[in-house]
This record gives sequence, structure tokens and C-alpha cells, in this order.
Amino acid sequence: MKVTEHIKQAKGKTLFSFEIIPPQKGSNIKELYNNIDPLMEFKPPFIDVTTSREQHVYIEKDGLLDRKITRMRPGTVGICASLKYKYNVDTVPHVLCGGFSREETEYLLVDCHYLGIDNVMALRGDAMSHQKYFEPSKGGHQYASELVEQIQNLNKGKYLHDVIEASDKADFCIGVAGYPEKHIEAPSLQSDLKRLKHKVDCGADYVVTQMFFDNKKYFEFVEAAKQAGITVPIIPGIKPIATKKHLQLLPQVFKIDLPEDLIDAVEDCKDNKAVRQVGVEWAINQSKELQNAGVPVLHYYSMGKSDNIKAIAERLF
Repeated sequence: MKVTEHIKQAKGKTLFSFEIIPPQKGSNIKELYNNIDPLMEFKPPFIDVTTSREQHVYIEKDGLLDRKITRMRPGTVGICASLKYKYNVDTVPHVLCGGFSREETEYLLVDCHYLGIDNVMALRGDAMSHQKYFEPSKGGHQYASELVEQIQNLNKGKYLHDVIEASDKADFCIGVAGYPEKHIEAPSLQSDLKRLKHKVDCGADYVVTQMFFDNKKYFEFVEAAKQAGITVPIIPGIKPIATKKHLQLLPQVFKIDLPEDLIDAVEDCKDNKAVRQVGVEWAINQSKELQNAGVPVLHYYSMGKSDNIKAIAERLF
């Protein structure tokens, strides 16, 4: 079932969902199951699975360093299929511009269609570590809006090199990212909203926001989006802070602000166990306010651990 259909069937009730990252190459999927199992009692209608782009590694060969491309966390579509049939839950694979040609994207989408996966999250992705700015892969997309267009073309039976008349066409529900505090590369929030509007005009069905820690910024973002003509559901993304390092890491990586009350509370903690509890309580209070405001879904970034997400969900769902 599509994410938008789940929202419609909920009839105003706030749903619970979360996002996971695939295990590193060489790891066992059982650890992933162990983290997901405790969250299934809260009946998430869908689970997002991230996609990692390629990385450069250097391998010594005959005394010389040879640069190779690898993916440390492959298997997004396979994990989505596994979760879908293990838990009877809809899954949302993330599809990136970065690291994929248009042909590779088409093959990935065809695989999703074969597996009965109805939803995809279309993202541009980040620049590689050695790049100052994002550069598309050879034959790949520059912008997420172009990726959305390719997915919508597939929904119409338009493949890259063929138009295929078939009774069982793909019908993907497409999610895209939104940024309450604007994308790191956007010159202004208003220009960022124009890009989001363009993604919706190209066929995006819903938006999931980047993490934020001040609900006021989410509410202002939703209102500004409405003023810009964006009418699709906007799902808030929540991440419970978990370590003291997050005070520096999250603003640096995501260019977001942390409320002073949260900063003070974290700095007063003696260890990361205490920080984790502060993060849980902050996320619970955030979530309650958002739930009372009638948001369609509360979407949590689990980042491979579920104990804090479970503690939050127990108080809300």
C-alpha cells in the first residue's frame, strides 16, 4: 500500500514509522532484525531503508595504491523485500541520484516493482568526501526533481529506451526530502521551498523533513510550504539526541540549530547514558506537541538502534 493511502486510511490519526540503515558489508542481518523486532508492536505501516552511495577506497597492489569504488552498506532493495515479507509491512527504499546512472536507477525500480514495493524515497544524495560540491555520476541525475520525473515516467510505462504497453505498470508513491531550516546548499529558505515545489510538481506525493529539534520551525515550514502551493503531506522527521558529540556533529553535518534548553540539558549530563535519556524525553515532548497538532506521521531516524525509539513510542502509540 502507498504511504499516502496509509495516511488517508488513518483518518487523522498520527501514524508511527521509522528509518533504518542497512548493515555494513560482511555483517549479519540478524542484528537488524533484533533492532526492528521491539518496534513492530507499535504497528508501523511502513519502514524506510536508506541507501549508501559509493565510496573510494585504496587497495595496495604491487606496492602501489590502487583506487577502487565500493559500497559499505549495499542491499537496500534486498532488505526492503526481506522486511516486507518477514513483518508484512510496507517498505520504502531510498533511491539516490549520487552514485547511480539513469540505467542503474531503472533496474533498481524494476526490481522494486517485481517485489511489490509500492513506495520509494527520491533523494539527490550528498557529495562524495573528496568533492566540495555534489557532482552527478556519469549518466546520472543532477537533481532529485529529475529522479522524480524518471520514476513518474516509469509509472506511465515510459522506460529510458522504450515505451512498454503493459497491464501491470509500476505505480510508485514518491517521497522527497524537505528542510525546515533549509538545505545546506540553498541560498535562502524561500529558494529551497521553490525547489521543493518543483519536486512536487514533477510528481512527488509526500515530503519527509530533515531532523529538527524545535517544533516551531516545523510549523513555520509547513505554513510556508502551503503558501508556496505545496499541498502534499509533510511528515516530520525526529531524531532523539544520543551522545554529547551530537551537540557539535548534528549542526556541523546538517546545518541545524539546537534549542538552548536542550544544549544546557545535554551539557549537564555526566555520561552518554544520561544524554540518551535527555534525548528520549525531548523527543517525547516534541512528538506529543506534533501529535496534538495532527501531523500525519511521526517518522523517527533510528540509525541502527531501537531502544530509545521504543521508549518514545511506548509513551505515544
